[in-house]
Amino acid sequence: MEARHLRYALALAEHQHFGRAAASLGIAQPPLSTQIAALEREVGERLFDRTSRGVFPTAAGEAFLARARSALAEMNRARVDASRAARGETGRLRIGFIGSALLHPLPGVLGRFRRTHPDVRLTLQELDSPASAAALLAGELDVAVGRGGPRGAGAENLITVPIGADHLVAVVSKAHPFAGRPSIDVEQLVQEPLIASADAASSYLTPLFAPAPEALDGAAMARDVHTIAGLAACCAGVGLGPDRMRLIARDDIWFCDVTPRFRLPDLQMSFRATDSSPVLAAFLSVVRQNCADVGTRLDDLLARRSS
Repeated sequence: MEARHLRYALALAEHQHFGRAAASLGIAQPPLSTQIAALEREVGERLFDRTSRGVFPTAAGEAFLARARSALAEMNRARVDASRAARGETGRLRIGFIGSALLHPLPGVLGRFRRTHPDVRLTLQELDSPASAAALLAGELDVAVGRGGPRGAGAENLITVPIGADHLVAVVSKAHPFAGRPSIDVEQLVQEPLIASADAASSYLTPLFAPAPEALDGAAMARDVHTIAGLAACCAGVGLGPDRMRLIARDDIWFCDVTPRFRLPDLQMSFRATDSSPVLAAFLSVVRQNCADVGTRLDDLLARRSS
């Protein structure tokens, strides 16, 4: 039994005449009669009464037609669902990210993706850069957004593209002596209690404070930029973080550039090179639209993967 047999039976029930039903289906009447007869033999019941007034479903036919309608509707939904999944309009995407990415560019990316792909289930998890990279390598995430590229076994199987550059800034309470200054230098910083993320203090800030490593050893550890800013507002010390931290809207803190200018590792987005998920492809398309200069880099990386 094929889907066309169900359509033939439904057309015949609607038009109550072999000729009219055949015309609606775009076939000749004899093949339709032959197919309906074959269908009845397969079902093992007479589905239609042929009378001088027309062709009408029997009780068995009515029961069969009800199921036929449901079956064809399900088949149509299956085709629609398959097409939507192939276009990345349904499915799941698991994203791990560091907190500063929520200042920029994730709000624009995630907001646009939500609007254009409302039926994709997003699983979002804030993780520090090493943890998100590890989760991506373990297959627990589909996308990781962190500072610097992932490291460790399997990192060569990832595609990583920069999505934002930053330099180091300091944040202090408006009551702090540094408030109002456009910049402060490292020699001044080492005299102050510091606040930084554990990831930063243990990795990319270390070279900056090499002459005075004890400054970082005693730093207050914060998970994200909002905690850094909040502790600075409480006069707990001088917070250190990326320049995008200036996007935090608070009237009780002050930002200073750090001199000499210290560039932080780029904000990077990583995903598995073997991931051919349409949902991931749809997400990357949104990233291209929202993040300047990412499109060309990403296309080059993807071209290398396929070559």
